[in-house]
Amino acid sequence: MAAPPGTATGRPEARRPIEATHPASSYLGKLRLLVALDCLLVEGSVTRAAQRLALSPAAVSRLLGQARELYGDPLLKRSGRRLVPTPRAESLRNRLRALAAETERVMDRNVPGTDRAEPDAAVLESWRREPIVQAPPLAMRPAFLLDDEPGPEALAQQLSGIADDGDPRRRLAKYIAVVGRKSGNSRPLTLTESRDAFTTILQGGADPMQVGALLRLISYRGETAAELAGLVQAARDSFHAGSAGVPDADLDWPAYPSPRSLRTPWFVLSAMLVVDAGHRVVMHGSHAGGRLERAVETIGIPVALSVAQARVTLGERNIVYMPLAGFGARLQGLMSLYPLFESRSSVNSAVHLLNPLAARTILLGVSQPAYRELHRDTALLLGHDDLSIVASSRDVAECNPFRAMTMHRLVEGRPVDLGTPAQPEPLSQGIGGLTSLEYWMAVWSGAARDARATEIIILSAALALMTIRKAANEELTAYRRLAAALWDRRHRSKPAHRPR
Repeated sequence: MAAPPGTATGRPEARRPIEATHPASSYLGKLRLLVALDCLLVEGSVTRAAQRLALSPAAVSRLLGQARELYGDPLLKRSGRRLVPTPRAESLRNRLRALAAETERVMDRNVPGTDRAEPDAAVLESWRREPIVQAPPLAMRPAFLLDDEPGPEALAQQLSGIADDGDPRRRLAKYIAVVGRKSGNSRPLTLTESRDAFTTILQGGADPMQVGALLRLISYRGETAAELAGLVQAARDSFHAGSAGVPDADLDWPAYPSPRSLRTPWFVLSAMLVVDAGHRVVMHGSHAGGRLERAVETIGIPVALSVAQARVTLGERNIVYMPLAGFGARLQGLMSLYPLFESRSSVNSAVHLLNPLAARTILLGVSQPAYRELHRDTALLLGHDDLSIVASSRDVAECNPFRAMTMHRLVEGRPVDLGTPAQPEPLSQGIGGLTSLEYWMAVWSGAARDARATEIIILSAALALMTIRKAANEELTAYRRLAAALWDRRHRSKPAHRPR
């Protein structure tokens, strides 16, 4: 029997993937790439784009690779939990959306064959009038948010027309629309837009409903490095941070633990060792149930309530603690919205990178893997070349030697990862009838010996010293020894550093 046409053996010809039959160089292949790129820009995820296109994630990844080759640009980069478009991809967004929208209209059988006539301008004008009753601020409805959803090109024109609007609430409404439009028309804020939006909020020019809307929309979608960097810059502008008059701060050590945290603040003792090594350390944080502030006061670290006061204090004592409520009251207010949402916002991430005295290096504590990369990318956008991110604790840089962990570093602008194996965990001696605070002080004074706490303190101090001195990863053992030596001779500290 003769073989069926199109085959050599009688077996059906294997079906080739469409991207093989229509490569990127062909007309149909290019159209396919544009559709895939539009979907990737809308979804911000290869997996979700694949579901929407009814393709496998591997196929969508191949299409993205072809689009990158076609345009000679990465097009989409990972930041936090999503893919963020490059400036080149952002410039294509509205044109791709318009192409997709026009395709849908062409394929829609219900579209009439003739276009609807545009209404006469005089007829439109006759219906316009001022409202009988002005809506209160919380019910504000900006004029450009129309009931009839505009197309992508009209939307772009509407939003660009408000770029220099003098009304801060109207300008902030523009940014909420940018982030919160329906799928396909929304996008992340640029660094400049984020800075302007949060400047408006921190200057008190925003409606309370706008504040909540913007924070929740950004958090729901996932912050980008550009959005966090803009927020940090707006915050720094609000409390006039900068390098002028700063007496060469060596390390910024933020600490923003959850109010629900019961963790003993051993890292404060690590900071004391770093100061004993001759370095200047700036600590800042929030009340967080009072544990951090109680520890600072008990150990004798001076407290400054403004940037100016902190500069003077750092020059005199080599260490200072700055409560966020003192130098950034509005930021503290935004963080205090947690009970209203029962979830964290972008502000909780941004405060770690405030660096209010422009220290040369930064030591962060970030537990979630995606956010470690996000903080490192944000630091680069802010011009920070030297920092370390501890992965074993949340919201404060305190190492846990008894878990294998990866520390994410920037050393002179180069991303470097440092992995450490888990150590055997010694048994804690117990507090023996002392309060937790009394036991903490007893460990510092030597009245109590706790091998487990000592290892935490020494490793945290070692990483801080490595960060300050921009040391290579292989020098960790040497810095452990240095931190251990500082711990052994801590009682010979200068009087200014002794506990009260």
